[in-house]
Amino acid sequence: MEALGYEILALLFFVGLAAGFVDAIAGGGGLLALPALLAAGLTPVEALATNKLQGSFGTLSASFNFMHKGLVEPRSIVLAIVCTFIGAATGTLLVQQIDASQLATVIPVLLIAAAVYYLLSPRMGDLDCHQRMTPIVFAFLIGTSVGFYDGFFGPGTGSLFAISLVGLLGYNLRKATAHTKILNLTSNIASLLFFIISGKVVWLLGGVMAVGQLFGAYLGSHLVIRHGAGIVRPVLVVVSIAVSLKLLLGD
Repeated sequence: MEALGYEILALLFFVGLAAGFVDAIAGGGGLLALPALLAAGLTPVEALATNKLQGSFGTLSASFNFMHKGLVEPRSIVLAIVCTFIGAATGTLLVQQIDASQLATVIPVLLIAAAVYYLLSPRMGDLDCHQRMTPIVFAFLIGTSVGFYDGFFGPGTGSLFAISLVGLLGYNLRKATAHTKILNLTSNIASLLFFIISGKVVWLLGGVMAVGQLFGAYLGSHLVIRHGAGIVRPVLVVVSIAVSLKLLLGD
C-alpha cells in the first residue's frame, strides 16, 4: 500500500466517526468502513481485519456508555459472551481459508425479514415482552451462530443480535441495543485477536478510524439512551434494508 496523504487519513477519521455513530444505534457501520478501507488500497482480508480494529473501539465506547447508564446486565449474558467469542474466533479462522462472499446470498433475506419485523411487530418498542427462549439456549444458539457470522463476514451483525434479543429474550429496543453492543464488542475483539496473529491488521488506518469511532459511538449511544425505540426502530429498518441491498447488488 502506497503512503497516504493527510487528506485521506482525515477522510477515514470522519468515515470512522459516521460508522461509529450509526453502529451504536443499529449496527451496519461496516457498510461505511469496509468500502473506505478497500478504496484506501487494502486487500479484502486486510480490510476485514482493520475494520475489526476500528470497530472494536466504537463498540467499546458505546458499551461503556450503556453500562454507565445502567442499561446492561452483564451477568445475564456471561454465557452468551463466551459463546459469541468462540463463534467469532472460529469464523475468523475460517474466513482466511475460504471465500466469505457465499453468505451474501443468504443474509439479505434474513435482514429484509428483520426489517419487516421491525416495522410491523408491536414487540419492537420501549417495553419488555414475553421471553420465548432461555438465556442458556440463546447463548449457545444465537451467541455462537451470530458470533461466527461476524467473524466470518460481518455486515448486519448488530441487526441480527438486536432482533434476536427482542424476539427471543423479550428485551425492549433500548435494552436490546445496549446488550447488542456488548456481544458485538466480544465478537470484534475475538476476530481482531486472530487477525493480529495472522498479521492482517493495517494499524495506521485502523487507528485513525478508531479515534473517529470513539466519538461517533459515544454520540450514537447517547441518542439511544435518550430516545429509545423512537430512534432505534427507524434506523434499524434503514440499516437492515441498506445492508441487504449492498449484499444483493454488490459494488
